[in-house]
Amino acid sequence: MAQQSNNVDVIIIGGGVVGCAAFRRFTLMGARTLLLEKGGDILSGASKANSAILHTGFDAPPDSLELDCMQAGYREYVDIHTKMNLPLLKTGAIVVAWNEEQLAELPAIVHQAHQNGVTDVRQINASEVYQREKNLASGALGGVWVPGESVIDPWSAPLAYMTQAVKHGGQYRFNCEVQAATFVDDGWRLSTSDGEYRAKLVINCAGNYGDLIDGLWRHPEFQIKPRKGQFLVFDKPAAEKIEAIILPVPTPTTKGVLLSKTIFGNLLLGPTAEEQPERDKAEVNETVLHQLVEKGQRILPALTDYSVTATYAGLRPATEKKAYRIFDYPENQWITVGGIRSTGLTAALGIAAHLETLYRERFPALFALAPPAELTWPQMPMLSEYSARDYTCAGNGGIVCHCELVTRREIEAAFDSAVPPECIGGLRRRTRVMMGRCNGFFCSNNVAEIINGRFENTLVTGKVT
Repeated sequence: MAQQSNNVDVIIIGGGVVGCAAFRRFTLMGARTLLLEKGGDILSGASKANSAILHTGFDAPPDSLELDCMQAGYREYVDIHTKMNLPLLKTGAIVVAWNEEQLAELPAIVHQAHQNGVTDVRQINASEVYQREKNLASGALGGVWVPGESVIDPWSAPLAYMTQAVKHGGQYRFNCEVQAATFVDDGWRLSTSDGEYRAKLVINCAGNYGDLIDGLWRHPEFQIKPRKGQFLVFDKPAAEKIEAIILPVPTPTTKGVLLSKTIFGNLLLGPTAEEQPERDKAEVNETVLHQLVEKGQRILPALTDYSVTATYAGLRPATEKKAYRIFDYPENQWITVGGIRSTGLTAALGIAAHLETLYRERFPALFALAPPAELTWPQMPMLSEYSARDYTCAGNGGIVCHCELVTRREIEAAFDSAVPPECIGGLRRRTRVMMGRCNGFFCSNNVAEIINGRFENTLVTGKVT
């Protein structure tokens, strides 16, 4: 990392996927950029729990900023993923109609997709649905085939954006909560739990806390209304029972529950959509999860033969409007990125490009730009079940986590990287260690030995008295 400084050109508040993408974009523009994250690692908030789908934007609101950012983000990810060793599993998706009312909605879905420029989307009959997905429950009346939908790694992608920024001089602070914001002289002074920081431009990407961060200096123009989504992860053999992402016909209030392979080889079912007032509690509910299992089994009866190996819940930063809430305040040298919900993983790179356009077109030149003459492309660890993994290569130090086939070399490499983990959650996300069906029961002692005091709060192993 470059020499640490508390006085920079740009401060990004929030280390979710959008914050990481904005951090990368402004660093590569040549600005001295600093990312502040209140959690102990990136993806500590809304971004840590999602369906990991790279969306084409076929069902996004036409002529919207969300659509523009999604499709720009999609194109950029496809363009750069091989340069940073990021996976892309091209599965396609089928929107399945199970009754006459849903069947009647399919032509409108195709029309909207074409209106959005996704012209390879087409309606298919029930015969083709079952030709593509032979294990679906009986009763499907038809569907919409969306060939461009894909699955990616929801953790390695943001880490790649962050890493590229750091390799070009970007700085970051974890466990750094912004508590006050004061405009002084020609820029901002941010008071945090880790001291004071100064910047000419602030970009608020604080997710579920975005309105509260804006509230430090003005009356916010939006209100976060957290929406919880609960997910189930089935054991890896279950993923063989589907080929494409299985989507429901959406309703006016929700896109509904989907089935999808994960990049890690499991099968994912979810999310729910539950409004709640708490911004920091994403708890799973046994009754809701049981209902989710039943819903999944009605779509894919073979799920009765497979066990659930993990459950998780995430909070999406919904607002009083469905649209993205991106506001620029040139006279105040501040940009706010709010209301980025389930499409944020796809749209992140596009949002970052939009922020660059906003700055260049609407703000005065607040600082000199010195872009790198040549870009460095960091190589991320390959965690995809559908690609070559380190456990097949010589000299890997042996497999530490047998559920996820994580090697000692992969764990050591995470600590030696440009953005090393600073907590056990960060190590899990970077390597998949302890994230398999045993949840670390068999490998935690070996993991603790490798960590060897590198975390302030490490694993407890052995007999506890």
